[in-house]
Amino acid sequence: MSHAKKVGAALDSFWGRVRARSPDLPEAMPEAWAFGATPEHADDLLALVLAGTKTGTASALWDIEADDESVPEVGELSIILDGRGRPRALIETTAIDIVPFCEVTAEHAHSEGEGDRTLAAWREIHERFWQEHGRRGFAPEMPVVCERFRLLFDVEDEGCVSVSGDESQGTSR
Repeated sequence: MSHAKKVGAALDSFWGRVRARSPDLPEAMPEAWAFGATPEHADDLLALVLAGTKTGTASALWDIEADDESVPEVGELSIILDGRGRPRALIETTAIDIVPFCEVTAEHAHSEGEGDRTLAAWREIHERFWQEHGRRGFAPEMPVVCERFRLLFDVEDEGCVSVSGDESQGTSR
């Protein structure tokens, strides 16, 4: 079986398990993606999500536009992949705020769970990230999409939370 077929089969299996626990979810599989720019970064950030530490993320609006993607919307579901492309979690976007980099709040920085969770650390980490990986680099006034989310399903313990926020089978983190 090719790698693409294995990934597709893993996604189908994951989505089937999630929907079996929460049949109120849509039939259509949501987009699958990984945090960060490297497999190691994806795994590190996923671990923060699964631990309940990371409930926010940020994207450069410039990158979203350059990739001809749409800005996430409240209520949107996403399958989160690990660094090897395996589905590990399902999240739901709960808030979106687009602000210049220099106006990202300390609250949002804390929600991302990285470093010491301060705004200063967030700025340092993200400035470096966008300088190295951003499609248009970095600028203090660049628009940043600040996304908040909640974990709905964790493959580690097969925990699931229903879309309404009530726990169903298993546990959630």
